[in-house]
Amino acid sequence: MEANTRQMLEGKPYTPDTEELYRYSREGHRLSQDYNKTYDTETKQRQAILDQLIPNHGKNIYLQGPIQFDYGRFTTIGDNFYANFNFTVLDTCPVTIGNNVMIGPNVSLLTALHPLVAEQRILRQQPNGRLGDYEYGAAITIGDNCWLAGNVTVLPGVTIGAGSVIGAGTIVTKSVPENSLVVGNPGRVIRTITEKDRLTNFPY
Repeated sequence: MEANTRQMLEGKPYTPDTEELYRYSREGHRLSQDYNKTYDTETKQRQAILDQLIPNHGKNIYLQGPIQFDYGRFTTIGDNFYANFNFTVLDTCPVTIGNNVMIGPNVSLLTALHPLVAEQRILRQQPNGRLGDYEYGAAITIGDNCWLAGNVTVLPGVTIGAGSVIGAGTIVTKSVPENSLVVGNPGRVIRTITEKDRLTNFPY
């Protein structure tokens, strides 16, 4: 792995305009599109694509599609994972998802960041002669047994504690303790999920 790619994964300034990152991103985009062209019933084809796109995944994962990954190879998914329509992952820094996680429709996990000062965002000539910019990012971690409802956006550097529920439309801007119910824009913890939330007349 090249030094520039290691810097990216460590959250340090990097340029996306290297041959290695071009190769990784083209592959991630192609595999995402290949997956989106399959039907739900084409389980073998879908599994083969996911094995290439997200090699670090556990057992029994299901992505409804369409999906879009920046790289895929920098995302880790645990066992018993479900993602509904339009799951987007910008994994310029590592994205780590635990076991038994449910993802609603139109959820985005975004690790990428750009400088706030305009001068630091402008294109400049890179060592390889191309025009490009410098970027950075911060990793995202989602603990076991979490549920992210529809239209949730998780921003760079966020850790969502195990057992938490993120309400529909929430933008998660900062880390969340375990067993938290989070809603709003920006997301805020409104209370802790406890045994009192257990549904009655439920099969288990």
